[in-house]
Amino acid sequence: MTLGALALFAITLFVAAGSPGPSVAALVARVLSRGHRDVLPFLAAMWLGEALWLTLAVFGLVAVATTFHAVFIVIKWAGIAYLGYLAWKMWFAETETTGEELPQTTSGWKMFLTGMSITIGNPKIMMFYVALLPTILDLGSITVVGWAELTVTLLLVLAVVDLSWVFLASKARRLLKSPRAMKIANRLSAGMIGGAAVAIATR
Repeated sequence: MTLGALALFAITLFVAAGSPGPSVAALVARVLSRGHRDVLPFLAAMWLGEALWLTLAVFGLVAVATTFHAVFIVIKWAGIAYLGYLAWKMWFAETETTGEELPQTTSGWKMFLTGMSITIGNPKIMMFYVALLPTILDLGSITVVGWAELTVTLLLVLAVVDLSWVFLASKARRLLKSPRAMKIANRLSAGMIGGAAVAIATR
């Protein structure tokens, strides 16, 4: 894999990943309402999910994804249902306790599954790897080494983009000290997560 091809992939992915979508909305909402300490499983699942789509595209396994379309649909709707539950919980969260106690930390396993379902079921991500990627790279000529180079590039780009969103959301959260501000933040987060669920469901 040439440096030019990797650079083109990195730039295109940076633009696609940096544009706000359901996964970014869910990530920012999570950090705004509960802080950044427990989002690593969510991020890891998002990154692994995109690496999975890259692998399917590179090795011509899109037909496999099409064959098991029903499985992807089930995963998609499970993620939507859980996002709806999180939105409802955030909307009615209590705001009279200290900041670090509100709300309770969700298990890392649930966060991982949520991140994976959002990534696998997100049509924006799916179309990037299935439709756009073949137009910028000759997938038929990519070797296993080339796939590894693309995967490392993907992880680096996604880490920069997503951790930047986490940093900005964390900064914004520090400004929310009063119960009233926390209530507004919780309801804003609930709206963002609910909107992400609707965006995924209607595509």
